[in-house]
Amino acid sequence: MNEENIDGINGCSKVRTGTQNEAALLALMEKTGYNMVQENGQRKFGGPPPGWEGPPPPRGCEVFVGKIPRDMYEDELVPVFERAGKIYEFRLMMEFSGENRGYAFVMYTTKEEAQLAIRILNNYEIRPGKFIGVCVSLDNCRLFIGAIPKEKKKEEILDEMKKVTEGVVDVIVYPSATDKTKNRGFAFVEYESHRAAAMARRKLIPGTFQLWGHTIQVDWADPEKEVDEETMQRVKVLYVRNLMISTTEETIKAEFNKFKPGAVERVKKLRDYAFVHFFNREDAVAAMSVMNGKCIDGASIEVTLAKPVNKESTWRQHLNGQISPNSENLIVFANKEESHPKTLGKPPTLPARLNGQHSPSPPEIERCTYPFFPGTKLTPISMYSLKSNHFNSAVMHLDYYCNKNNWAPPEYYLYSTTSQDGKVLLVYKIVIPAIANGSQSYFMPDKLCTTLEDAKELAAQFTLLHLDYNFRRSSINSLSPVSATLSSATPSGLPYTSRPYSYPSYPLSPTISLANGSHVGQRLYISNQASFF
Repeated sequence: MNEENIDGINGCSKVRTGTQNEAALLALMEKTGYNMVQENGQRKFGGPPPGWEGPPPPRGCEVFVGKIPRDMYEDELVPVFERAGKIYEFRLMMEFSGENRGYAFVMYTTKEEAQLAIRILNNYEIRPGKFIGVCVSLDNCRLFIGAIPKEKKKEEILDEMKKVTEGVVDVIVYPSATDKTKNRGFAFVEYESHRAAAMARRKLIPGTFQLWGHTIQVDWADPEKEVDEETMQRVKVLYVRNLMISTTEETIKAEFNKFKPGAVERVKKLRDYAFVHFFNREDAVAAMSVMNGKCIDGASIEVTLAKPVNKESTWRQHLNGQISPNSENLIVFANKEESHPKTLGKPPTLPARLNGQHSPSPPEIERCTYPFFPGTKLTPISMYSLKSNHFNSAVMHLDYYCNKNNWAPPEYYLYSTTSQDGKVLLVYKIVIPAIANGSQSYFMPDKLCTTLEDAKELAAQFTLLHLDYNFRRSSINSLSPVSATLSSATPSGLPYTSRPYSYPSYPLSPTISLANGSHVGQRLYISNQASFF
């Protein structure tokens, strides 16, 4: 053990008795043969381990560990994480005081070991009443660049990014859903390393840098979802993107059935992308190679295998996001940027990101009341001067969304019907005048509610979904069950988080008669395949 190792230990042994802490860490080093050094606010154990030859493990071998007790150190943590496999490197984030910062990164030698650690140690009770969180950690090499002029091509964006930043490897640009000759107003820039991406992000801080005369938005892109190879070997669903909005599910099914009639089980289309379900995996793989790059209704499509969403996280999202356990959305797949182009809002999961990696998430805006003392100075403001995370209801988000796009407020039209047991059921139709002449003249959910407030909130959520008002920006391979693409009319990509409230809703029959005010409306056919409920 060299002086550097001992200095690193001595510098972080203030919480426990110095001698006890040092002795425990020295015993761990002697037992394992690993070195330990401290630098830049973190203490590294290993990296590489004794006898390691060759390059470091590939991406996907590291996990993030959160909610670690502040007085717990490597001598207690390493044995726990060794249960999942051989540790290449253990990085514990440290405070100057000598306490740890509550989180760490553990790199294993294989992806399988990292996945095992997540399975067996996530929510593990590391001390009585103290549960740690474990999830995959990826060095983020990709930046989200927003507010890009929509007429710019991929080659132009790539050339410009190479001029102003170093280490650019590639640029990912997606065509607009409504005009394939234009981009969606954002791009993802891939860098050769996390460091290169971090340096570029620092240079391109919003408000201090312009491209083509436009002040751009810059943030980390959400890391791609990692799905283990064993799971991917069972996938028999294809993800198809860059479709025309006018292309129907019937057309897609017919095109994919051409190479083998009857191979397609069903098609689910959402805006300009779709999921094509096959009866057999072999047919899905064959269709992917045949159909990728083909033209459907004049659009050149991209076809990949869909990535399954983790069942546990999907179930958790359904319970928190008003989706019932028997919803069709329990069988969903994660793919591409269509989920939620990355907004500045933080994801509501355990890990947020620290320098592009996972770290403890910051607190959300608290919801509580404060005493109003006489003489307190009040300043009149407009609700539109607030940030979107000050709003809780979808109704307010929709009004805010329309205002930010310089549209007239949404118009709500109330309909009612009577259930078989005599209950009055309500549903709102929403018309947004600014886009009423487009491809969709109104928005109406496929569920009825028993209260006016629930019906209005549900209609607003449904509308926001179809307008692509997004939860957060994301690069490829991360489709969420209840989100869609960024609208070409919304360059700012405002974040929206739905209210954790369960609506007592009823299905809307395709042939039900709805009364609007005192007049009986026409018999409406409403699709029963909306994504929210």
